[in-house]
Amino acid sequence: MEREKICAIGVMAKAPQAGRSKTRLCPPLQHDEAAALSAAFLRDISENVVAAGRDVPIHGLIAYAPAETAGLFDGHLAPGTGFVLADGRIDVPGGVTGLGKCLLHAIQGLFDMGYGAACLLNADSPTLPTAFLATAARALLAAGDRVVLGPAEDGGYYLIGMKAPHARLFANIAWSTDTVAEATRCRAKALGLEVVELPHWYDVDDARALDRLAAELGGPADGHYHAPATAAALRAVGRLADRLYRAAE
Repeated sequence: MEREKICAIGVMAKAPQAGRSKTRLCPPLQHDEAAALSAAFLRDISENVVAAGRDVPIHGLIAYAPAETAGLFDGHLAPGTGFVLADGRIDVPGGVTGLGKCLLHAIQGLFDMGYGAACLLNADSPTLPTAFLATAARALLAAGDRVVLGPAEDGGYYLIGMKAPHARLFANIAWSTDTVAEATRCRAKALGLEVVELPHWYDVDDARALDRLAAELGGPADGHYHAPATAAALRAVGRLADRLYRAAE
């Protein structure tokens, strides 16, 4: 299929490395455990993208940095997952700073590859329902210009999708605050873009969210992605796994 008829989903990620991955989860995890969990997240998220692609034309990629770390993802991704560099080392319009430069670099890279639509997805939500990804891609592949936003419970977003690299969506945003989603929503509307909103979801980026993840995977399936690699990684870390699998039995 021609790429112009496919929605690319780029997962914003760094390669799993002890002491550099998921450090906000230490404690309760050790650095090697956090790196293993990061690798499990990548496996599940990339497999989830593949699952969504069974219903809608989707191609999954890793939007990564720094450039020399691509090989460190080996063995941690769903087969067929591609790569796009997102280190922010590009010329950007004024006001695009910090994380915004990396996001814009990734989205421009995906469109440069010829995809007809593109989403950026975080690497912190391994149980995100597959239907959310399919809905985003389906909306973006339909006629007309629009933005898809997946708002996170902390005020950020877990997904942003578009049909062209609208740089202003990343300009003058106070990154890592609870205003990111709302500021992006307002910016899209100011640009005259329809905003399609997905349901809220959560990021696993602190100990409380890790407990929530364990409880979710230990309970009955309720529409979330089953994340088998993440469940196995949690099982390997001891205390959390004991609670997880007692709940599952």
